[in-house]
Amino acid sequence: MDIHLDPLGGWSGDMFVAAMLDTFPEFWPAVQASVASLDLGDAAECRLVAHRDHALTGQRFVVAAEVAHHHAGHGHDHDGSHQGDGEPHSHSHAHPHEPAGHGPHRAWADIRSMLMASRLDPAVTDHAVAIFTLLARAEAAVHGVAEDEVAFHEVGAVDSIVDIVAAAQIIALVGPGAWSSAPLPLGSGRVKSAHGILPVPAPATAILLRGLSTIQDGIAGERVTPTGAAVAQYLLAPEKPSKDSRRLARTGTGFGTRVLPGISNCLRVLAFETGPAAKAPGAGFAHRELGVVEFEVDDLSAEDLSAGIDHIRAVPGIHDVIQSAVFGKKGRLASQVRVLVAPESMDAAIEACFAETTTIGLRFHTVQGAVLSRSFDEVELGGQRLRVKLVERPGGDHTAKTEAADTAAEPGHAARVNLRRTAEAEALARLPSMTDGGDDGR
Repeated sequence: MDIHLDPLGGWSGDMFVAAMLDTFPEFWPAVQASVASLDLGDAAECRLVAHRDHALTGQRFVVAAEVAHHHAGHGHDHDGSHQGDGEPHSHSHAHPHEPAGHGPHRAWADIRSMLMASRLDPAVTDHAVAIFTLLARAEAAVHGVAEDEVAFHEVGAVDSIVDIVAAAQIIALVGPGAWSSAPLPLGSGRVKSAHGILPVPAPATAILLRGLSTIQDGIAGERVTPTGAAVAQYLLAPEKPSKDSRRLARTGTGFGTRVLPGISNCLRVLAFETGPAAKAPGAGFAHRELGVVEFEVDDLSAEDLSAGIDHIRAVPGIHDVIQSAVFGKKGRLASQVRVLVAPESMDAAIEACFAETTTIGLRFHTVQGAVLSRSFDEVELGGQRLRVKLVERPGGDHTAKTEAADTAAEPGHAARVNLRRTAEAEALARLPSMTDGGDDGR
């Protein structure tokens, strides 16, 4: 499926999420589950709110941290992902150090570790880390510090994490396809920030807009926020317009909170089915890059190797560790260990392999992988909360798998099987049909 975005009012993180959820409402449960899995508390609570302005209808994506911040009267000292609400949100307010009197901050290094250690699907994690890396890299360039020294104000960090994880979940569900956009409005003027008066577009936003098509439409204020620009940069650069025939399948509209004179402050989505083998939304598979680390050991007991593998598997960024029996030199039985890891965590995985086993040499390389769209649900049965992974197969059918660890304490094989099957059936029953939430004619 090809997605075309029309930033009539601009582009921010919440506008992108709202517009995509207005287009694909069946993605909303997966977005909620992904955000909830981060365990960020009440500040990360998010809502989808129907919105209508003088001309159009659509959705708004609202994060509790942002609402509470404004109700407390703290002005605009946050990440700026929610574009414009009277005064434009000027800046992501990333700080190389935590300044006195500005409240707690979250370092990018800590945010990255949190995302990579989370229960998010690996494809969602990869998208989220990549988008946040673009944002941190731009802030580091603006402030002249290393990426890992960039820190975000606590409220802004939660706000950005929620927006970016929600966007990453949606991108993973859409699957492979082309993303395109009409030119992004630059805006104009000056805005207040924790760093003083800044020009529009904000310095980090200007870096993130490099290589993207822009337009100056004469409407002042901040039109593209740093988080919105990071998502746009991730999806659009390099821009690859589709050459295939396309059928417009769905549309959706996401609103920001600011009121613009004479124009709707919205981001519109046009979703196209492409070519003769056009698939339903979310029914495809996503491509990703994986790191692979391999080695063999023949001088570790099964007990020691099992403990070492458990420690390796716990390293952030590692997707899985696989063990198999092989015959080594002199016909000795050995264990082969294969580690699947996010490419950016390859060094950490190699270090863990050396630290947790007796191997003195290993091999590593990167491979291309494909993953089906999936989401997570939680089912409560008999006072137990069971996590269920839902996978969309080509053609739109779904399969479900209960996390084995959540049923392990149940005594009796038959009881565990029954518990898993009951949870899976309930999770599948909750899924909206593919005919729900289709094109509403907008």
